[in-house]
Amino acid sequence: MKKILPSILSADFANLERDIKELESIGIDMFHIDVMDGNFVPNISFGPMIIKQLRPLTNMVFDVHLMIEDPDRYVQNFKDAGADILTVHYEACKHLHRTVSYIKSLGMKAGVSLNPATNIDVLDYVLEDLDLVLIMSVNPGFGGQSFIPSAIDKIKNLKAKIRERNLNVIVEVDGGVKTTNVKDVIEAGADLIVSGSDVFADKENRIRAYKEIFKNYEK
Repeated sequence: MKKILPSILSADFANLERDIKELESIGIDMFHIDVMDGNFVPNISFGPMIIKQLRPLTNMVFDVHLMIEDPDRYVQNFKDAGADILTVHYEACKHLHRTVSYIKSLGMKAGVSLNPATNIDVLDYVLEDLDLVLIMSVNPGFGGQSFIPSAIDKIKNLKAKIRERNLNVIVEVDGGVKTTNVKDVIEAGADLIVSGSDVFADKENRIRAYKEIFKNYEK
């Protein structure tokens, strides 16, 4: 089943509770939360304290994307804050298998994200251990960027690897996805679509539009 995940980066930070409640009321059950440290990416967002404050407000799945250096230091903090899915960057992990195992040992689902220039082959020896792979279709760090077209082939190649190995790994795509290009992303093999600025420009109507598109791809 295809799903749209609104990204917290584009929410109104002075009214996060309002935005979460509104999204939930129109049928959203997963929320994408970007954590940035100003080192791995040039921007800074927030840490586990904000997620902990949001957790009692909703039953939505918290899909937490760590764009930070040395993520192992903070895995327990994000578990305690209420993360359901924790995704780390391949580029930020010295010992990726160890990090993935640590995340799963705490009862969270484990994801790995790849920057636009990173080849999917780097996941060959850890793919079986993953619940999710997040393909970045923009360079991470800022919202509102344009989709990088080469991501389409990358999604296709990743999906082919997953099918060849008969794995149950979710493919998530984040960056520059809009109602105008989401069909290409889905047809390439994406399961979860992260959208920030596009969704928050007109939440109810955009989410309805995404869901109408997704109906064409339901088995």
